[in-house]
Amino acid sequence: MKILGIESSCDETAAAVTDDGKRVLSNVVSSQIDEHKLYGGVVPEIASRRHLENIDRVVNDALSQARVTIDEIDAVAVTYAPGLIGALLVGISYAKGLCLASGKPLIPVHHIAGHIAANYITHDDLKPPYLCLVISGGHSHIVEVKDYTKYRVIGRTRDDAAGECFDKAARTIGFDYPGGRHIDAAAKLGNPDAYSFPHPSVTGSKYDFSFSGLKTAVINLVHNAHQKGDPINPNDVAASFQKTVCEILVSKTMLAAKDLGASTLAIAGGVSANSGVRAAFEKECSKRGIRLFLPDLKYCGDNAAMIACQGYYDFLAGKRATLDLNGVATLSLDKISE
Repeated sequence: MKILGIESSCDETAAAVTDDGKRVLSNVVSSQIDEHKLYGGVVPEIASRRHLENIDRVVNDALSQARVTIDEIDAVAVTYAPGLIGALLVGISYAKGLCLASGKPLIPVHHIAGHIAANYITHDDLKPPYLCLVISGGHSHIVEVKDYTKYRVIGRTRDDAAGECFDKAARTIGFDYPGGRHIDAAAKLGNPDAYSFPHPSVTGSKYDFSFSGLKTAVINLVHNAHQKGDPINPNDVAASFQKTVCEILVSKTMLAAKDLGASTLAIAGGVSANSGVRAAFEKECSKRGIRLFLPDLKYCGDNAAMIACQGYYDFLAGKRATLDLNGVATLSLDKISE
């Protein structure tokens, strides 16, 4: 079964074709990073306009690279939530038009479910149930994956997401947007014990994350040093910050795994590409005898192959959308399992 996936939830216009969910026939991503870098972050209006300009070409390239026509596609899967509402609507509108013209069924896909599904592309032996940590620019979730389309969120961020914290800390240190990759590179050159940063927690919610205090601590450290004329080693700040994020992510996730008796863990989302995060989880999971699954680096960030993959499982579960499908800026993963 061939699924065309379309993703436009933030600043990547993406389209892909998969066969039976896991075999990727094409995966085209048009990034807007260079433009948004000028503003230090994603500008929603610019993102929406670029999606409008790029989506037709990106979808046609995905079909061409997969060597299929729209007539050979069995269904179209599109991200409908969560994300920047203007950006989402571009992908949704295009997908609806395509389905109206071709008669193909339309499958609505939750963006976080797509990130989780990226692991199915990389690992043929990963099957539910298992625990998944989803960490990206907009999301930090600990998810109990009960089935391919059934989820229970047991932990989430109460303020900033891990990826957002990376970007804001990086900007404070002096790195370009997106900051995660720069912090990752700098951390390899710095001393992770040079600075001590807080490990914020949420009272009464042992699995929930809070990164706002950590972000503020980095900002205060750098600004105070500048005001006093004291030297700051960017590599040391990056290494200490990344170590702290890893400790927070690992401790919360391992606690959840212990309490739920989970023996299998998957990591997903853009921050799962961070080498420090990957190494920290590999070390801890090895120590505890937990099977760890990490997506291929090319499937960590936003892409449409993961949307097409999840669309396949949603299709098998009978999920369909009508032409009145709308975008939803905020929608918990719990809601789609009800």
